[in-house]
Amino acid sequence: MSLKANLQANPISIAAIVIDLDGTLLHTAPELAESANRMLRDMGRAPASQELLMSYIGNGIHWLVKRALTGDMHAEPDAALFDQALPIFEKHYTELLLESRPFPNVVAGLDAMKAAGFRLGCITNKVERYTTPLLKGIDLAHYFEIVLAGDTLPEKKPHPMPLLHAAKFFGCPIEQLLLVGDSLSDAQAARAATCPIICVPYGYNHGEPVETLDIDAVIPDLMGVLPLIKRA
Repeated sequence: MSLKANLQANPISIAAIVIDLDGTLLHTAPELAESANRMLRDMGRAPASQELLMSYIGNGIHWLVKRALTGDMHAEPDAALFDQALPIFEKHYTELLLESRPFPNVVAGLDAMKAAGFRLGCITNKVERYTTPLLKGIDLAHYFEIVLAGDTLPEKKPHPMPLLHAAKFFGCPIEQLLLVGDSLSDAQAARAATCPIICVPYGYNHGEPVETLDIDAVIPDLMGVLPLIKRA
């Protein structure tokens, strides 16, 4: 029996749900990629394909800028070059921020979870200066009792700290906190925290299928969450 089929037969007891932002709630890749290409253009560098730049998303803006500069997932650019590039990227991304849109069934899924009595939070590696205006500007902020951005706590995903912090905030055991995400970073954070995780397949997992991750289930969109869980 598959993990998903097993959950359908034996739903997980959940008290609260935390959801990733980029690649799970919102399709932010076009704006992030365009901001990176505008940065490269302003610095006299050749643009990169949107597909390549999308594969660089998922560990925060600093890593996106570093990868755009080096063309490598793990390389560190010259420090002075990075210091020059980052504010250029930030300028362009600020201008494009509110062009992002929710993925299909995100609003319907959030409405369904709230109607079913689940408490909701958002945990993202995007820094607070973009996270708060984005959630408010797209009219999603009112769904979440807590929002943990990439710089809210000393550590961010894949570290378990944000998930453990959220469980404490909701006053529930970590095993009753569900993470809904789209990437390796989400999977590693959930396993380190020992909480369940469900992933959507349409996000930004560095170009790799989420089915290869150590997760509890893959759902087509947020409407797929409720059939796999029950109220704790």
